[in-house]
Amino acid sequence: MALKYELLKTEVWDGNMAASHALRQAQIDVVAAYPITPSTPIVQNYGKFLSDGYIDGEFVMVESEHAAMSACVGAAAAGGRVATATSSQGFALMVEVMYQASGMRVPIVLNLVNRALAAPLNVNGDHSDMYLSRDCGWISLCAYNPQEAYDFNLMAFKIAEDMRVRIPVIVNQDGFICSHTAQNVQPLSDEDAYKFVGEYKAKNALLDFSKPVTYGAQTEEDWHFEHKAQLHHDIMESAKVIEEVFVEFEKLTGRKYSLVEKYDMDDAEVAIVALGTTVESARIAAKKAREAGIKAGVVSVRSLRPFPYEQVAQALKNCKAIAMLDRSLPAGAMGMLFNEVGVAVLQYSSVKPILSNYIYGLGGRDMTQEILGEIYQELAANAKAGKLTHATQQFVGLRGKKMAFN
Repeated sequence: MALKYELLKTEVWDGNMAASHALRQAQIDVVAAYPITPSTPIVQNYGKFLSDGYIDGEFVMVESEHAAMSACVGAAAAGGRVATATSSQGFALMVEVMYQASGMRVPIVLNLVNRALAAPLNVNGDHSDMYLSRDCGWISLCAYNPQEAYDFNLMAFKIAEDMRVRIPVIVNQDGFICSHTAQNVQPLSDEDAYKFVGEYKAKNALLDFSKPVTYGAQTEEDWHFEHKAQLHHDIMESAKVIEEVFVEFEKLTGRKYSLVEKYDMDDAEVAIVALGTTVESARIAAKKAREAGIKAGVVSVRSLRPFPYEQVAQALKNCKAIAMLDRSLPAGAMGMLFNEVGVAVLQYSSVKPILSNYIYGLGGRDMTQEILGEIYQELAANAKAGKLTHATQQFVGLRGKKMAFN
């Protein structure tokens, strides 16, 4: 039996420590991992909890991130509660097996501590790996601070393991800005956390010899399309379960989460749409913009996949100009948020606002209040003119010659 871990009502944890305590409280059967900055402390902390006797489970050190996810798939298929963590190049190496995990419908939880992708090599945070995950068939949730990294890990197990879902889940947090920044975190007791997550219920377990099953079968053109369509259907439908879990978590903790978060949007005429730690910075900038007479707001999403199109459009329905902030290199296209939000507004809203795309913060470059203030000023100019007064896409905070595209 695992030893009892004594927690304070309020702990001072960074995002990595918060995530690792959530993994401990979920009483995971197997963590298989290969270390990579800035996610290493999550699995390192978990390993320390195990060696100190606070966990009944297995910690499997492997030779690569590809092997880590492979081991997770095997353990989950066998019938265990499973989790891991990675970042950047490690995630890129995992991608092949990510598709295996979702296609086999094994409810693994992955902590993705967001970091730039090489080349050139960079260990700092941006959303390159988060964006790489979009089409892997995983549910993808977004935390903005250490408290949320803790909360979303607990909720991720409950979502992934729901019998209506059985789809693996990613919990994203910004590398260093969240993962290595200590803030007050209010954890649940071990008993309450585990009760919330619930006992693990296996489905189609390989080690259940009374009901033989096959994983990783070959289907070709006769059934491949149907399997992929079913996965897409269930990811889209998982939004209902995610919202149910949010409501249950609020009843337990008082902390309220929504698929789409709104800040000062009731009368907003211009808005920034962003992800990660930038959301909190944008809220400060919106407050300052309102002091300057601009009716500014902020919209953010908790669920990158499934993407909440209707809720995003509803949040932005009164806006005249909207800026989508993408912290990943689009490499020949508009940014992901620009495309997703643009579709949401086009499909689900009768109002047609002026849309613009800002690429920022690559490789850990700061997003400053000055830059955010300038974006709100440009949005206000767009709203007043009824058209773009600047290029559709701009790279902001970039040294040297200004880069913009229409």
